[in-house]
Amino acid sequence: MKTIFVLLISLGALSCQSSDKKISAEKNKAINTMNEQKGLQVATVAGGCFWCTEALFLELKGVKKVVSGYTGGTVKNPTYKEVCTGTTGHAEAIEITFDPTQISYEDILEVFFATHDPTTLNRQGADVGTQYRSEIFYHDDAQKKAAENFIKLLNDQNIYGKKVVTKVSQATTFYPAEDYHQDYYNQNKSQPYCMAVINPKLDKLRKNYKSMLK
Repeated sequence: MKTIFVLLISLGALSCQSSDKKISAEKNKAINTMNEQKGLQVATVAGGCFWCTEALFLELKGVKKVVSGYTGGTVKNPTYKEVCTGTTGHAEAIEITFDPTQISYEDILEVFFATHDPTTLNRQGADVGTQYRSEIFYHDDAQKKAAENFIKLLNDQNIYGKKVVTKVSQATTFYPAEDYHQDYYNQNKSQPYCMAVINPKLDKLRKNYKSMLK
């Protein structure tokens, strides 16, 4: 494990707000099955606005693809507007396809915890609601154990000065978000949210995790 306890990345304070066509959940599942056959693995995490988390993980060596979407809820095929109401139960999340020979699941957890505040319940900065909760959706027992052990370590060493409230849940259907949410940062670098919130996070990631970058 790298120096997560020293290099925790500070957070922005603006909101992730925006306007609706998506890859089907069935197509996404088929793609993931193909990836597994190629030796790739999938990690699913939620840590606030997916514009931020997507942009950060796309920078990492071994990460082949990042999809922004919705998971953990009760409504089928939710839209962004529906998820924003906080009534569907979904979290804004990202699905990370990665090569475990280049980046480990533990490395992904480290960057995840270093780039958002896991101590604020249903909130990241100015983004408030259950859709912005901190949650890890595990795909197998090994991921579950790794996530639980990581959280225990953070709490035992009181890294944040407060208890980590990140939930660990079994992965359920992941619904890719509308097309305009995908690769949002790279398509909208001059947008105020990207400049004020995402840019500083990327700068710190690039400074503190140079060896993990593409």
